[in-house]
Amino acid sequence: MEDEPPAPQLQPYPDLIIRAARPSDAEAITTLVNLPRFRHGTLRMPYQTLAETTRRFSEANPNRHGLVAERQEQIIGEIGLMRQSGRRAHVASIGMGVHDAHAGRGVGSALLAAVIDLANNWLNLRRLELTVFVDNQSALGLYRKFGFEVEGTHADFAFREGRFVDAHAMARLK
Repeated sequence: MEDEPPAPQLQPYPDLIIRAARPSDAEAITTLVNLPRFRHGTLRMPYQTLAETTRRFSEANPNRHGLVAERQEQIIGEIGLMRQSGRRAHVASIGMGVHDAHAGRGVGSALLAAVIDLANNWLNLRRLELTVFVDNQSALGLYRKFGFEVEGTHADFAFREGRFVDAHAMARLK
């Protein structure tokens, strides 16, 4: 796949709901994460199974928080926040994605705003960090909009679609 084309900038959905992910969402999330554009921006392998998604819900972890974006009873985005432990208990890493057909409609912004609110106002986290492929311009723009800054670049970070790709390390401090 070539560099990701920029997402169209459309109007946000007035009926978008952000809520906690629940075990009954596993099938819808499996469908979501297997979409080509969604997967292209993540470290997920193709053909993720329902069993793999379900396993995330069966492993209780109080440091893991998952949110979904729902519209008209369809899950169109997800974000996860994983709090670190020990001397890094003030830090969490995040990962997210939006349904291919709903990119550029404010879904990513709504998910990121919700997880930042959770981190700042409920978990007292000081630092949020993530990695993002250098060719994912729409994600880079979204993260910058919310105050994330590039702290460095990982060369040959991951093998994707037959070649190695670089990724930026980004973080946001409260």
